[in-house]
Amino acid sequence: MITKQQVLDIITERVEQEGYFLVDINIKPINKIVVLVDGDEGVPIEFCVSLSRLIESSLDREIEDYELEVSSPGVGQPLKVHRQYLKCVGSEVEVLALDGMKYKGTLNSVSDSGVVITEEKKVKIKGRKKKELQIIEHNFSFEDIKSVKETIKF
Repeated sequence: MITKQQVLDIITERVEQEGYFLVDINIKPINKIVVLVDGDEGVPIEFCVSLSRLIESSLDREIEDYELEVSSPGVGQPLKVHRQYLKCVGSEVEVLALDGMKYKGTLNSVSDSGVVITEEKKVKIKGRKKKELQIIEHNFSFEDIKSVKETIKF
């Protein structure tokens, strides 16, 4: 069976040379290899094609057959590596906390230990008839987060 380390050894140098970063390598039991790469300005399809060709030229299908998919993670996919979080500062995100609560807001900052998002929410103020828009800041440590996804606001 093809291993994650084999694929990592093949692509690491090329990914770093081109200024991109590896998000994930997943090898399913049916030998389906999924490689996700990203960049601060996204990843052009041409780079995904060249990375796919590099992997194909380094693995022998005569020894072991496999299915290969090389792409960048799409919007709505959970953020997995720290550099993805940094890339998304200023973007709309949805945080799913370990307690099951969902929070939507703007990703304001990222540290080694967690993230800060700001949420605009209409809140009923005591003594007032109408709800007022307030900005609420939420601090999360990475240990308290189940997933964070970039969202699109229409």
